[in-house]
Amino acid sequence: MAEKAIFISGGASGIGRAVATLFAAKGWRVGIGDVDAAAMAATADALGVEAHALDVRDYDQWVAVLNAFTRGGPLHVLHNNAGIAQGGPYGEIGRDEIDRVTDINFRGVLYGARAAFPHLARTPGSCLLNTASASAIWGAPGLSAYSATKFGVRGLTEALDGEWAAAGIRVRSLMPGFIDTPLLKASIAGSNQTAREKVVEAGLEFTPVEEVAQAAWDLVHSDKALHAHVGPTARRLAFAARWLPGKLRRQLKARSLGA
Repeated sequence: MAEKAIFISGGASGIGRAVATLFAAKGWRVGIGDVDAAAMAATADALGVEAHALDVRDYDQWVAVLNAFTRGGPLHVLHNNAGIAQGGPYGEIGRDEIDRVTDINFRGVLYGARAAFPHLARTPGSCLLNTASASAIWGAPGLSAYSATKFGVRGLTEALDGEWAAAGIRVRSLMPGFIDTPLLKASIAGSNQTAREKVVEAGLEFTPVEEVAQAAWDLVHSDKALHAHVGPTARRLAFAARWLPGKLRRQLKARSLGA
């Protein structure tokens, strides 16, 4: 059987590194792209995977990196994973923060999907895998801009799964709850707390990053699910959004009001 290949943006740490670890262990050829050169080099050395400098906001870099990676063989999976956390009261968030989270979390996914299309279309049974979030199930107060970008990723996933079926490309998304990754070190606008400290204060659980990697593997190898709700928070939110939307709205408003 021919070797399969996956390229992962944001692959130097967190979910990206966990997915790279699992797929490499399964015998896949793995490439990672990241803006953090030191972390990417460490991950590449530890796992024996290919490393490519990549700023997902630059479409020309996407094209060059995927062309370089596919010189080693066909691309079976593109994992659009790079993203940043961003939280705080929306009325206090600066324009630069809004632009940055939008450009990385959504524009970067749009660019990755478009640049990967010709490569995936040449590979039977290929898959575009996008990292969304539990925040794409229901918009979360305090995570407004972040939630909006992840809803965009969700919408793109659903649209392209229909559109690209004719090309033989499956499109899927991961919707994990809170993961204890470097993303949560980000400061919250209008607060001296980090996102991680806020999660702990709220008494919410962290989902092991290995569980997200396993969900990625399962999505790539299944025709059943479009989205994977990973972790207790994501599963509870998905249930409430479907069956108890009014109650969910009231709870989120009460939490926002401090009731």
